[in-house]
Amino acid sequence: MAEEKATKENLEAVVEETTTNEPEQFAKSGKKSKKHIEEVKAEEERQERKKERAAKDAEAANKPKGATPVTRPLIERRGKKYQEVAKLIEKNKVYGLKEALELAIKTSPVKFDASVEVHARLGVDPRQADQNIRTTLVLPNGNGKTVRVAVFAPLDVCKAAKTAGADIAEDEEFLKRLDKGTIDFDVLISTPQYMPKLGKYARLLGPKGLMPNPKAGTVTMDVEKAVKEAKAGKVEYRVDKQAIVHIGVGKISFGVDKLLANAEAFFDSLKAQKPASLKGSYVKSVYITTSMGPSIQIENLYN
Repeated sequence: MAEEKATKENLEAVVEETTTNEPEQFAKSGKKSKKHIEEVKAEEERQERKKERAAKDAEAANKPKGATPVTRPLIERRGKKYQEVAKLIEKNKVYGLKEALELAIKTSPVKFDASVEVHARLGVDPRQADQNIRTTLVLPNGNGKTVRVAVFAPLDVCKAAKTAGADIAEDEEFLKRLDKGTIDFDVLISTPQYMPKLGKYARLLGPKGLMPNPKAGTVTMDVEKAVKEAKAGKVEYRVDKQAIVHIGVGKISFGVDKLLANAEAFFDSLKAQKPASLKGSYVKSVYITTSMGPSIQIENLYN
């Protein structure tokens, strides 16, 4: 401690000697040289920083174990518009389906035509093959989205697909699009005999959910029917790893009646998918929300 105190006093003495009201005069070398004085100041600053770090470490060590930093509630971290509309939803209240859809329209905080979504938490185990829910349905009023449909099939089938409304219907030319990485479609439909040709594009199409699948109705001999259904609002839904099903049932501009018809069609389809081996509750909870709006819990009437 004595040595450290002496060193500090020497450093202060050097700085004091070089600090005057007159213009600074530096020696060419030695303790009064500009270089030495700058090194002394740098050393002082380093020592100060060292002391500050030591003080912070000591303060952290004295904090009780398990103490967590104080954070604001999630609602307070939302935007002002979100907070305003969230006040319209009563906490812990479970709404009826129609009432929830009316409230969802009122509580959309955005200016654009937001989607209305249904999120259902199921009591299934997605790891079990017979409980891995995956199917399609045609919404009575569509989902409000413009669907671009591509068909990969023989030329004679492609002509019928074009007539049915397909945006892209090609044979070998379609593979050249995929070779370039061009994905300008939302649904891809193929015939069974053409599926092996798509095998090498699985890494391109699979992660985007565009790989044709018999369960989704996109691998079929009746391509014309599949195109018409896709254009009419056919949607696919499947349970995710957390056993939750997500689906869009329309847009705010649809109004309550159309949204209600679409939502009921979804729940009827979901009820029909209940696995025979399931024990316990099938649908645990259901929430309705808009694209960027607050969620609304609805009554569970579909067990």
